[in-house]
Amino acid sequence: MAARQPGHIPGLPAAPCSPEGRLPGSALAVLDPATGEAFDEVADQQPHELDAVVARARTAWRHWRTDPDARTTALRAAADAVEAAAADLAPLLTREQGKPLAESQHEVARTAARLRYFAEPPPPPQPIEDGRPVRSEIRWRSLGPVAAIVPWNFPLQLASAKFAPALAAGNTVVLKPSPHTPLATGLLGSVLAAALPEGVLTIVTGGEPLGARLAAHPGIRHVTFTGSIPTGRAVARSAADSLARVTLELGGNDAAVLLDDVEVEEIADRLFWSAFRNCGQVCMAVKRVYAPARLYSDVVEALAQRAKATVVGAGLDAGTQLGPVNNASQLARVEGFTSRALADGARAAAGGRRLDRPGYFYAPTILADVPAHSPVVTEEQFGPVLPVLPYRALDEALDAANDTGFGLGGSVWGTDLDRAEEAAGRLECGTAWINHHAELSLAQPFAGTKDSGVGIAGGPWGLYGNLRPFVVHRPPEERQEGRR
Repeated sequence: MAARQPGHIPGLPAAPCSPEGRLPGSALAVLDPATGEAFDEVADQQPHELDAVVARARTAWRHWRTDPDARTTALRAAADAVEAAAADLAPLLTREQGKPLAESQHEVARTAARLRYFAEPPPPPQPIEDGRPVRSEIRWRSLGPVAAIVPWNFPLQLASAKFAPALAAGNTVVLKPSPHTPLATGLLGSVLAAALPEGVLTIVTGGEPLGARLAAHPGIRHVTFTGSIPTGRAVARSAADSLARVTLELGGNDAAVLLDDVEVEEIADRLFWSAFRNCGQVCMAVKRVYAPARLYSDVVEALAQRAKATVVGAGLDAGTQLGPVNNASQLARVEGFTSRALADGARAAAGGRRLDRPGYFYAPTILADVPAHSPVVTEEQFGPVLPVLPYRALDEALDAANDTGFGLGGSVWGTDLDRAEEAAGRLECGTAWINHHAELSLAQPFAGTKDSGVGIAGGPWGLYGNLRPFVVHRPPEERQEGRR
């Protein structure tokens, strides 16, 4: 595949015509977060166009669901195609999302790996042993067309987390990326088109009305969404009218609790990047740190040193460790949270300001002396800002970690692993880590508690989430003989 050369399109303005990047007519501008300028555009498809898209997905489903061997072969070919196109996909992903090129390359590799993970035969029929003479078994059937609505922080990886298990289960997929990051997803769709039958995976691009209509479309049988809690609630309400299944992976406000035996310098690098990878735009990133009072100054200083030493720049520049915030709205949110915390008495041990350059750059920020009620602590900032709070007793720290409507992940850091594991077991979240954070294997379940999600992604649980049981009862053979 020839390398794509993104750049200014003739006639396209250097800045969007509206805060959403909408252009006159039926196109959406795509902005480079490293410059704040438009460099490409995509179709702004309208909600009424979905009827034909969903109809094609349903037609394709009738055949796709019947041949599991063909699905396995196609998904393996799709994984190979993604790997072969990595040199095109990764730079385009960085250009529209902002993350360093190495992180984009990892995301492309993860996308291919997920396709290959799910390229396995479907689960076989399962006999039901209940002591009755009737022979019963569970057979697993696909659901039909699936709507996958994906955010801008990991456009390819989260898309594959939705479409790979859905396709493996025999469903077809209509995928809508964020209007901030549609280009690499569109290119991914072109790459996959060579391996998948027509209509099996369709990508639609457009603004918010398109996503709302997709979630509510009566021809969709499963809606899988990753994004904010308010939007997740709206998606669930939209899907309710057609009684479609819903899987929601929503926000997080993960706490890292440091025990009093922790070796600060030993864990500081891991802890810092657990919070700041992808410019902090990770649902399961560390977003609050609770440090024992006697180590509090050491923790703040260790994290601040790393923040000040981090190389911030455009994702395509060599040496960049931290890219820009993805979009203007998110940058304003990060600025607002930080300003409010500073006004409430917090201290910026590092950063605390927008960088004076084009684009959406914000200095990696460590906040000390933050009031516990400050929104930067109680809400999800989703950016390069990390509050550090002291505690005197472990019970106090765990209570504070759990005192939130979020429940995605959490971690405990310390030298005594048994004690750390006992503390981790008290966290109210879907996943808890010890001495690391936000690391997931393809084989494990990923699910939040409280307001952080509904349903399960990942591993075999993600596959079964795209299937429904079909139970068949058959009388014993001798009973059939007696009727002849």
